[in-house]
Amino acid sequence: MSSERYSARGVSSDKKEVHAVVDSMDQGLFPGAFCKVTEDYLTGDPTKCNLIHADGSGTKSILAYLQYQETGDASVFRGIAQDSIVMNVDDLLCAGVTERILISSTVNRNARNFPGEALAELIQGTEDFLCTLRDYGVDIVSGGGETADVGDLTGTVTVDSCAVAVMNRNHVVDNSRICPGLAIIGIASYGKAIYENVENSGIASNGLTSARHDLLSPHYREKYSETYDPKTDSSYVYCGPHRMQDALPHSDMTVGEALLSPTRTYAPVMHQLLTNHREEIVGLVHCSGGGQTKCIRFGEGVHFIKDNFLPVPPIFLEIQKVSGTSIKEMHQVFNMGHRMEVYCLPKDVPLLLATIEPFGIAAQVIGRTESSRGPENHITLENLDETVEYSLEG
Repeated sequence: MSSERYSARGVSSDKKEVHAVVDSMDQGLFPGAFCKVTEDYLTGDPTKCNLIHADGSGTKSILAYLQYQETGDASVFRGIAQDSIVMNVDDLLCAGVTERILISSTVNRNARNFPGEALAELIQGTEDFLCTLRDYGVDIVSGGGETADVGDLTGTVTVDSCAVAVMNRNHVVDNSRICPGLAIIGIASYGKAIYENVENSGIASNGLTSARHDLLSPHYREKYSETYDPKTDSSYVYCGPHRMQDALPHSDMTVGEALLSPTRTYAPVMHQLLTNHREEIVGLVHCSGGGQTKCIRFGEGVHFIKDNFLPVPPIFLEIQKVSGTSIKEMHQVFNMGHRMEVYCLPKDVPLLLATIEPFGIAAQVIGRTESSRGPENHITLENLDETVEYSLEG
């Protein structure tokens, strides 16, 4: 799968070169799971297993930096703390983890550009978000972290986290079970869940390199050279029409608010689903890196058909409009409106939707699985008046 605009900015949406290395390595106890699962090295209990996951907020932290520089409001970094945590925790959810999660964060900063007041907001944002998760039954605690002043490595700030969990082996959600004959429930990335304080644009923390450059104007290229790679062709750097304070078309948000909308966690929802209906869940996919094509790596002989999408949020419509990015590439890079997928038998759909509904998040059957036309998995996607096909090759 290729993503031309993404690649031009030095980013890989499918991480093909990474998979070329890691796919041949030990895949753990459940090779088909969303996260690598190992034996329980922490306690040695043969009935349990360990999961460890590392990820971060990516280049979304640069957007917070831009907002901070132009407004002086350091509280914007609270959302970046959430972004980093969610990109770990919600991946663990897809392997069935909802308890005994220990998380640690690493902040690499240029102290000249990211001073103590911004760091304080980042740390407090971490603690506040973990407290919210615990209020909704998610057993997670902080294991501390590290702050490194590395001005030679970064012009602004990067925020990364690592999450570790211990769980019963018989509770693992093994995505190798994804097969033909299943319904796919999509859970929205936008709107306002009962555990959120403000409306979410749905942007999350994937594709922010393209979103930032495609939406924001040359003003940011000229004023903040520390926020982009000088080797990138200037035609791909801050080449959009907007400033962050501009109104986002067809939305009540500004462009900056939409881009900085904290990545939604599905942890409260998944805690209820996995606690009460684990047996009805065949597979779980977090549509993060790879967007709507993430699912292609799970199961065997599966044709994923997604033809009943939730409404596409305004942030994605505006990115596509101003950049001219193809519909095919948009779905490879962005979640396009739902970032968590639940795979189940059609008969179990009403039960699972009824569990999701009280959280105030839109959810519906967005597609199904059928037998593939050949030995490899592939995807047919119908959205925004187009039908596109994806395979592992292209």
